[in-house]
Amino acid sequence: MNWSALAVLSAVAASYIGIYQLNRRRFNFSLLTLGALGVGVGIGLLGRGHAEWIEPIGRIYINLLLASVAPLVVVSIIASITSLGSLEKLRTVGVRSFGWLMLTNVIAVLLTLGVALALGIGSGVNETLGGEELSVLQNSVQSFTDVVVDFFPVNVVGDLGANHIIPIILISMAVAIAYLAVARKDAKAVRPFRTGIEALRLVIYKAVGYVIKLTPYAVLALTATVVANSVNLTDKFWSLLGLLGVAWAVCFVDTYLVNGVLLRTAANLSPVAFFRKIAPAQLTAFTTQSSVGSLPVTTSMLTGRVGVHPEVAHFTAPLGTSIGMPGCSGIWPILIAVWGINAYNLNYSIQDYLVLALLATIVSIGVAGVPGTATVAAATVLAAAGLPLEFIAVTLPISMIADMARTATNVTAAATSATIVARQVGLLNDDIFDGRATFDEETGEVIPVPDAVVTTPHTVAIPLPTNPDPVPVADGALVGAQRS
Repeated sequence: MNWSALAVLSAVAASYIGIYQLNRRRFNFSLLTLGALGVGVGIGLLGRGHAEWIEPIGRIYINLLLASVAPLVVVSIIASITSLGSLEKLRTVGVRSFGWLMLTNVIAVLLTLGVALALGIGSGVNETLGGEELSVLQNSVQSFTDVVVDFFPVNVVGDLGANHIIPIILISMAVAIAYLAVARKDAKAVRPFRTGIEALRLVIYKAVGYVIKLTPYAVLALTATVVANSVNLTDKFWSLLGLLGVAWAVCFVDTYLVNGVLLRTAANLSPVAFFRKIAPAQLTAFTTQSSVGSLPVTTSMLTGRVGVHPEVAHFTAPLGTSIGMPGCSGIWPILIAVWGINAYNLNYSIQDYLVLALLATIVSIGVAGVPGTATVAAATVLAAAGLPLEFIAVTLPISMIADMARTATNVTAAATSATIVARQVGLLNDDIFDGRATFDEETGEVIPVPDAVVTTPHTVAIPLPTNPDPVPVADGALVGAQRS
């Protein structure tokens, strides 16, 4: 009998009883999750090398999140496109969404490259290549050609089963566009399809909500496992700790400063108010480390608090779980690359760094918003740039902690992009944003708040968009007062 492993398992079980009791008393979910994180660190430190019995708990949770990826993306994309009602509106919203999501990643890449080079992260470590096991990482590598080719579906069932995000998006878009084409000629014939998709979306979002409720339990087990299995970092410890600090700092700057400027200049909104409204989505992303798992919360905050029309919220936010992703596809690969180049004393020119930035931007198309995706993105970028995968192997011990900040950055960028797109196409309701109205998710109606203080006296009414195949849920519901 492995008594040490049993003791660790018993400590986790006792902690779970405490979490359950606090849940029953409706203790704040975010604080509960953060508390579970702290308890997990403590259990991991006390149970160093004896986490084999609790490791499956975290893996089961990750599997549940992974299982939700394909259904979430499919129903979100199809439901959002069918709700647009026309191919013309799809072109308008789709192109803008793609452009803003990619722009957020470009900014993150350039910001990170500038900060990393200015700080000289990794300098002085003086490591030599060949000291790390890379067999696991080899499976994460994709050649640049494969990345492009894999954008296109080969087998619908296979792509869904393997969570190939870009093929899933293309398949979903093809089905939704076919619906719009048929609906233009015979809306009545395909109305049941649209009603069924909307119902399926609500059911799947509810099911994912059950998985999210398990987050405190999973975070405790995952954290305890990582801490208990961590290796002795010796001379690299302080450099890696510095790398982690820089990652969190850059994520913070990108999340709040960069997105704040974009919101103020492109959407004419108060960044402080916006961040306060989407804070639950950010915290869910921080604790679950999954952009896809956070999607129901993100879209709910966008429609219910920010005032983004469901047509935009349910299109741009899901798209942002696989395109852009500045935290995982921009910030982390660049930081690892620059740290490794300095730590291993490699010669790298300005032109090489520019190519590295370009590769990080391109690879950001199609990265799945699930835990661990930053490792895949970094491996792909480094392999395409001809850099050693050993950089990633050395930084794996801090990756999970960095992933918290990275995922929050991803979700914030997607929410910011959705809000800006909604503003630009006239589908952002300032009455909801300013607290003069609320959005009922069950009925899709905007309900005025009695005796609300009017803070924006000059408003312009925006007519409801015409839709050849209206349904009672959400269509046109959020179009309201716009800032002059």
